[in-house]
Amino acid sequence: MNVLSDHMDIVVISDIHGDVENLLLYLDKIRGFKFDIVICPGDFTDLDVPKGFTQNDVARLIIKELKTLKKPLLCVPGNVDSREIIDILEEEGVSIHQKGKIINDVGFYGYGGAKTPFNTSIEPNEEELKIGLETSLKYTKGAKHLVQITHTPPLNTRLDAIQSGIHVGSNVVRNFIETNNPIVAISSHIHEAKGTDRLKNTFLMNSGKFSEGYFGVITIENN
Repeated sequence: MNVLSDHMDIVVISDIHGDVENLLLYLDKIRGFKFDIVICPGDFTDLDVPKGFTQNDVARLIIKELKTLKKPLLCVPGNVDSREIIDILEEEGVSIHQKGKIINDVGFYGYGGAKTPFNTSIEPNEEELKIGLETSLKYTKGAKHLVQITHTPPLNTRLDAIQSGIHVGSNVVRNFIETNNPIVAISSHIHEAKGTDRLKNTFLMNSGKFSEGYFGVITIENN
């Protein structure tokens, strides 16, 4: 892959929620930035879809548009994505859900979905998250740096607080960061908690809802 050896620029696009119109608008703006890799931590679609379409139709269209950026694309599903979208990500060669990939000494691993009170499609429990992340991490053996990608955020950080102030993230995701020390941990899910934080030496990011014009840029340098 044509990624610079001294640094890597990552664009984070999350929580598209089926808004194809704004996706196209904001993707045109993103083309003006320099970046090497695109990461999408889930919620490509929403429960409401245009008449005559399915969630899977919308997901395929969105992935096709993300691929027009012509950079490596790494994705996990969100909680409102249909379970079939996991297979679509695999078919499109962009899945990092329960698997990993090394690109220029950086190992990317992840697991999608998030537990909610709303009985959405992909809601792994903490044990499933733990097993999924452990499985994906095995793919990154030998990587110089690690980047963790989950839909659900780590517990008790700036990225998992809902409007009431209650923290609703995952303790497993937090513990996995503290144990494995990825240089970056990317999550999404809680729209109102967009921003950054740190957990030990790990930089945390929730880039916000892309359909509202928010995205993230992360630069990883050798030193």
